[in-house]
Amino acid sequence: MIEKFVSPGDKLELKSTVSVVLPDGTEGVKTYRTSVYDILDNGRLELVMPMEQTKLVLLPIGGEYDVCFFSHGGMYRADVRIIDRQKANGIYIVVVEMISNLHKFQRREYYRFNCVVDMAAREITKQELNAFSKGVTELISESDMVRGVIVDISGGGTRFVSRQKFNEDSIILMRFDLMIMDSERSFLLAAKVVYSGEIENRTNEYENRVKFEFIDTATREEIIKYIFDEERKNRKNGKGR
Repeated sequence: MIEKFVSPGDKLELKSTVSVVLPDGTEGVKTYRTSVYDILDNGRLELVMPMEQTKLVLLPIGGEYDVCFFSHGGMYRADVRIIDRQKANGIYIVVVEMISNLHKFQRREYYRFNCVVDMAAREITKQELNAFSKGVTELISESDMVRGVIVDISGGGTRFVSRQKFNEDSIILMRFDLMIMDSERSFLLAAKVVYSGEIENRTNEYENRVKFEFIDTATREEIIKYIFDEERKNRKNGKGR
């Protein structure tokens, strides 16, 4: 029963499961933020119709969306199909039916997603560390960085492989790119080294586990969006865990 996990008023994100034409004329995956209006006895949901720049977004009947619920019990995801548009007590709503099971995700910061993402890193200077602590990163140099590969990522940190061992408890500078909603986003972050050790049977290759430092909420949310989007693609392609 979905009402055990999701309640009226819970915030949510709707993402189209196919590319659409965006306002700028390009194609991409559209994301809308709204909330749960009510839960019907038949398990269907009424969602507040999303808005963009003070205008209602008339989501098409029959359209399928990936929805992420932010509920009191955690984060839940499912695929839904819009079956009706209505007006209730002066509020425009869309009625959706579930077309997949509801999946609970671990806490956003710690849900680790396996991936292969090129990155670069080096130990950070005291001046750069001070800049990061104040949210000033514009003048930080990206020179002399060692190449590596991120093998899993979460909103809280990453695990990556490199040919350089880093000192544990040191702070490093990391740069990597992620494809988020069909758009490439570059990240330049500070991270604390939790572990760095040589990989068994692989000479001069090191596994490194790091925790992001001084990361703002918006940046963390972008990384989480990348994870959610990639997980949805995997489920759609039959690769879900």
